Amino acid sequence: MIVLFNKPFRVLSQFTTEGDKSVLADYIDVPGVYCAGRLDYDSEGLLVLTDDGKLQQRIANPAFGKTKGYWVQVEGEPGVADLEKLREGVRLKDGLTRPASVTAISAPAVWPRVPPIRERKAVPTSWLKLGVSEGRNRQIRRMTAHIGFPTLRLIRYRVGEWTVVGLPVGGYKVLW
Repeated sequence: MIVLFNKPFRVLSQFTTEGDKSVLADYIDVPGVYCAGRLDYDSEGLLVLTDDGKLQQRIANPAFGKTKGYWVQVEGEPGVADLEKLREGVRLKDGLTRPASVTAISAPAVWPRVPPIRERKAVPTSWLKLGVSEGRNRQIRRMTAHIGFPTLRLIRYRVGEWTVVGLPVGGYKVLW
């Protein structure tokens, strides 16, 4: 079975409670499924869940090359040279990242975030469409910060061929 879930901001990617934080069990009423990859508490968008351990491994393990796509709102306006650094891979504390696909985009048509991002009047924001084939802890945030453009909002819109398009925030659908 595969379940696609549009994870809201400030929801843990687990079913068990941890203090007063929201968890997947608050949204998904499908027994026996587990995340095939995670999203940070402060990230939003597509989570793929399954009850098949082998499928979970093929989705989550970078060795299988399943590309994940993100819409990233950053502080500032990266130039061509900045984006090229992401395309080449950047050296983080845990090593060189794989090259990312990245393009500057107009703001995607997405749900409002609650609470909204912090904005500074004197500093513009911009959006990037970013694709990666690995999933290090807070990787996208660390990559954009490394090139001087901190992430303000991070939405995973795609995992392989599955997308968040048409899924309301906090909603899920069972594929099979």
